[in-house]
Amino acid sequence: MSKVFDAISTREAFGEVLLKMADLYPNLMYVAADTLKSMGGSPMHAKYPKRTLNIGIAEQNMALMASGMAASGAKVFVASYAVFSSARICEQIRTFICYPNLDVKIIAGLGGLSGGQEGVTHQGIEDIGILRSIPNLVIVETADAKSTEVITEVITHYNGPVYLRLGRTASPTVFTDSYTFEIGKANELIKGKQATIITTGAAVHRTIEAEKILRKDGYDIRILEMPCIKPIDEEAIIASAKETGLIFTTEDHQIIGGLGSAVAEVLGEKSPCKLVRIGIKDEFTQSGDHEELLDVYNLLPEDIAETVKAHVGK
Repeated sequence: MSKVFDAISTREAFGEVLLKMADLYPNLMYVAADTLKSMGGSPMHAKYPKRTLNIGIAEQNMALMASGMAASGAKVFVASYAVFSSARICEQIRTFICYPNLDVKIIAGLGGLSGGQEGVTHQGIEDIGILRSIPNLVIVETADAKSTEVITEVITHYNGPVYLRLGRTASPTVFTDSYTFEIGKANELIKGKQATIITTGAAVHRTIEAEKILRKDGYDIRILEMPCIKPIDEEAIIASAKETGLIFTTEDHQIIGGLGSAVAEVLGEKSPCKLVRIGIKDEFTQSGDHEELLDVYNLLPEDIAETVKAHVGK
């Protein structure tokens, strides 16, 4: 596909690609929990109303309906917000979607602090940690509209359960048409020898901006994008550990259970080295504008750069 998205929300980008995938797959169904419009389902609903369901605020029923449709041969997308698409329907995902290994894609919006002013009830900052231990479940997160386009296409073709984490507000453009995605693989964005920053989702843009600050100050830092958190690219992590000897992770998620924990598991078993996790530090967060919250929790590019400087060379 040749289109390069502008700075639009990943939810909007997802909706555009969903319609194209629905054109390709006559068995593709979309089920929303009172989130048909907010999760990008309106274009598909307009064209394929009989393949689009809005069941109201009933996420557990949504997941069970999806499992039944998938067991009958449908390729099903279900959409809600990350906090509800993980904690609220964890049992249904585990037992009725992943255990039978059904072709259900769980689309989760408002990932991380993008829930903003909605507060703790709508900020999905523990979702990856809640779901990462469930067998058969692929977990991916997009960084911008272009990666959302590419990743949505790949997971649609994939036959099996997937958790796709999206944001809320417009995302700065990070990638162009050259962006590629493969389940279980990282993308090296910037080469470097002093340390490696492994990043995912909304944190990718801020990490790239942090690297620019670091480069101006004479630091040589490698950046890896890890769009697929499960299965994770162990080979890329091990290579970075051996070649740079110091790894940071950046994520819009609790540092417990998310990308940082996934990387720590690989390092602890296969290539021990120092790891510094940058994210939400095991606390409930405040309500507020997304950028303001990033400032409060030291997740802006300047904060990331300062954290790296505090550890490189020590």
